[in-house]
Amino acid sequence: MHKIIVAGIGPGSPQDITPAVVAALHESDVVVGYSVYFPFIQSFLNEGTQCIDTGMKREIDRAEQAFQFAEEGKTVCVISSGDAGIYGMAPLVYEMKKERNSSVDVVVLPGISAFQKAASLLGAAIGHDLCLISLSDLMTPWLLIEKRIRAAAVGDFVTAVYNPKSHGRYWQLYRLQEIFLEERSPSTPVGIVRQAGRDEEEVRVTTLGELDPESIDMFTILIIGNSQSYIYDNHLITPRGYYREEKEENVGIGQEIMMNSFRTIQSELRNPNIAIDKKWALLHAIHTTADFEMEEVLKIDENAVQTIHDTLRSGKVRTLITDVTMAASGIRKGALQRLGLEVKCYLHDERVADMAKQKGITRTQAGIRLAVEEHPDALYIFGNAPTALMELCSLIRKGKASPIGIVAAPVGFVHVCESKHMVKPFKSIPKLIVEGRKGGSNLAATLTNAILTVDDAPLLKPGRDV
Repeated sequence: MHKIIVAGIGPGSPQDITPAVVAALHESDVVVGYSVYFPFIQSFLNEGTQCIDTGMKREIDRAEQAFQFAEEGKTVCVISSGDAGIYGMAPLVYEMKKERNSSVDVVVLPGISAFQKAASLLGAAIGHDLCLISLSDLMTPWLLIEKRIRAAAVGDFVTAVYNPKSHGRYWQLYRLQEIFLEERSPSTPVGIVRQAGRDEEEVRVTTLGELDPESIDMFTILIIGNSQSYIYDNHLITPRGYYREEKEENVGIGQEIMMNSFRTIQSELRNPNIAIDKKWALLHAIHTTADFEMEEVLKIDENAVQTIHDTLRSGKVRTLITDVTMAASGIRKGALQRLGLEVKCYLHDERVADMAKQKGITRTQAGIRLAVEEHPDALYIFGNAPTALMELCSLIRKGKASPIGIVAAPVGFVHVCESKHMVKPFKSIPKLIVEGRKGGSNLAATLTNAILTVDDAPLLKPGRDV
């Protein structure tokens, strides 16, 4: 019939061969393929069907023989494992048809690919956007492969890895792991399936950080999850998003937008595996600034957010002090009312101007001195004035102030960095510090809001008081 059928026979189990491919095998006069594939299809062949076995790396020979038989008027089936179009024979057959200017008809029949079989054995590993990467550099330059690896890692794609290792290629999987760890969390789930669909089948799950390339061989498919993937009941699950997209009850439009923003930010964090109270403050900081450098510059003492929250909630301290009124105005009134708290800023207190003039200090310094006299144990919040933060540090050292916590986020170029360094030695005081020149009243306020609402952190449900 002057035809070549290029058929994917699946990963290795007869049960995974499609009915269309079975019919094509029955129809064919000649079957051409790699010798190890024939045991999987033998039962579907007619008596007298000619089988042309070739060895490994003989793809061009296979295609040439297929065209020779087809041009003699025979129906030829060229078999590939998995899907013929995925690292299979289909592209080569079409290229050769063009090169030979052949009139032979070419038909491609899809098959179950190794990554699909592996994903099903792992559970639901490929539930969202994904890509496939082969680590074989026989026909693709390694620099191009590496570029694709990084794009997959940065793009947060579920990534199936073909040809991860061979006798001659021992280091490429190490390099892939290194690149992914630069962009993904070490806890990212990884599924490992060896000999999918065959008698020797092995299935296991691990993480990107725990993956041991020495345990992988050329018969293995790896599936690296995305930032939403997780391991449940020893299966790798990549959610599509149905539960996340369900409408939350009693959630306003503003809060819903904020919740979606937090989910987006969390998916883009370079290291999401931090304590929940720290992450909560970090998400607030990035949400306010759109600056992912906050991952580097926001330094939070261990349990600081939770500890300050618990102290405020207990009622032992009910006062928050800010250096400037702008910081105070950004702290959510609903959260303050819910917790029975009060925010004070002494900057416009009538006593401040006189004290500043008499003592030769800034008005914000004077405001902090007055605040400490009346509320030495308050939560102190700085979003503007480094001199105010330096004043508090001096009063702490003199034993006049004992704040339950400090939010240190003054912004600017003069004495800003020094003021933040000055607060670090107070190990017994829980602190949130925005290092370097960055900061601002809006940032100080949002970090305070994170403290006030940290009980919403486990459900990633910000904006209760918006």
